[in-house]
Amino acid sequence: MNRKYILILILAFLNQKTIAKDYYIHPIYGNDFNSGESKIQSFKTFNPISKLQLLPGDRIIMANGQTYLGNLLLINQKGAKQKPIVITSLKWKDNDTNVSATIDFKNLANGILLEDCSFIELSDINLTANGFSQLDESIKMRCGILVSSKNAKLIEYILIDNIKINDVFYENPGFIRGKEEVKSANGTQKYGWGIRLINRNPVISMENIKIENCNIKSVCHTGIKLTGNKKNIKHIELLNNKIENTGGPGIQMSEVASVYVANNKISHSGCNDDSRKWGRGSGLWTWGSSNVLIEKNEFLYANGPGDSAGAHIDYNCDNIVLQYNISAFNAGGFCEILGNNYNCMYRYNISINDGHRVKGVNGAFQEGKVFWLSGYQGGKEPKGPVNSYFYNNTIYSDFSIEAKFAIDPTSKGIVIANNIFCIKGLSKVVLGDQNKKDAQNRLKVENVFCMNNLFLNENTWPKKLNIEDTATLIGNPLFSNEGGLKALDYLPKALHLIKNKGVQIPTLPESISKLVFDLKIQRDIMNTPVDQIPCIGAIVPVNK
Repeated sequence: MNRKYILILILAFLNQKTIAKDYYIHPIYGNDFNSGESKIQSFKTFNPISKLQLLPGDRIIMANGQTYLGNLLLINQKGAKQKPIVITSLKWKDNDTNVSATIDFKNLANGILLEDCSFIELSDINLTANGFSQLDESIKMRCGILVSSKNAKLIEYILIDNIKINDVFYENPGFIRGKEEVKSANGTQKYGWGIRLINRNPVISMENIKIENCNIKSVCHTGIKLTGNKKNIKHIELLNNKIENTGGPGIQMSEVASVYVANNKISHSGCNDDSRKWGRGSGLWTWGSSNVLIEKNEFLYANGPGDSAGAHIDYNCDNIVLQYNISAFNAGGFCEILGNNYNCMYRYNISINDGHRVKGVNGAFQEGKVFWLSGYQGGKEPKGPVNSYFYNNTIYSDFSIEAKFAIDPTSKGIVIANNIFCIKGLSKVVLGDQNKKDAQNRLKVENVFCMNNLFLNENTWPKKLNIEDTATLIGNPLFSNEGGLKALDYLPKALHLIKNKGVQIPTLPESISKLVFDLKIQRDIMNTPVDQIPCIGAIVPVNK
């Protein structure tokens, strides 16, 4: 045998080893002693998959309409940039249903675990896990999908697309949580979660992860949760997801950087329709995070005795921007910025009947608030947010709401401009719940710029805030459909009060954190170009 022929054989062998394969799994027709490399030779469970060393371009294929008991564990599996490892479900036969395969991981910690994995694509899978039939005390939580780190220095490119997660609970139906559990910061007991990214090792980087087109409903705690350490989770996109009836927040992120959250619909976070749920949660909230843009989302009907705003900014953040969002009927309120935050903004949003919660009623331990700047930063001395921008928002509340406001006296640098405050009921200042000094009449906040806001009447803006609008506008904006949930419902008809009545937003004196996002914005919530002289509110009225 000549050398040339031997070389050809070696190259052919090596090429065969790198050719991507499809691995099939069918819970009825499969057998774990099969090769898994065809539908006829399909595996029965996920167990053989977890033992394989997958190659770039490999696919794991489940059958539409089938239910798989167990879970899929992938550890240290890596695809390639152009050849990711794909996990999905497809029609097994031409006449099969279009309904994706379901993984029922009852009794187990995770439906799908990706540990130290990169270049993975998950799509078209349903997950559920409603309690347990055999208690395993070693399990600390239950997650539909968990992306975690252990030994890899870099975890990159994971796509989670069109995943449905429903009814994920650690406990069995009938379990009743203690009344004090909802007062803890995040809950102390065992819960079920939707999708979690956890990276606790600060030297490991987890980046370029996209979660989109997912539907998460009725999980015990949070729908999508990102937990980093020293901002080692970064360049994340959360797009076009629908999250509803979660026992905790819809989306929550801690110690992350450079996150884009857009076109999500989050409703009924903090839901308490099941005694196993936590029963408290904002639609979205950030903590210890940097450079997060949150736009074009809907935050609806958040519930809970504390927090539970549409979206709020917890302490130790910088450059968190909320724009072009609809926030409606959230118990905790609309704008909530806690302590030691820098350069955070609410702009061009619409708020509808937010902050209806009343302290002391139905176990509530915080007032709901339309606008709240807090000095709370954990167990430390109060330190209010620095350089908070609140401009061109449209705030509406009907006669059923008493609009409440609170500003901590340790806040420094506030812009409140070009907003519409169409508040039909009463308005008042309330305690900030964590720093009792913020209702004192001696409140003096440095670097305040408050002007060109439109108030329904002279009593809309509480005088006890001791912040006065220096160019007040008074009048009814005449919205198209008060009480509606669409942006167009708040198109103002009183053009003489709105059109080109705004002011350019000033840059507050620089703090220790640099302003990342431009203050001048090009378009309004309806994607209409913003004039050189701004209008009042979130919508630029167009003359017909």
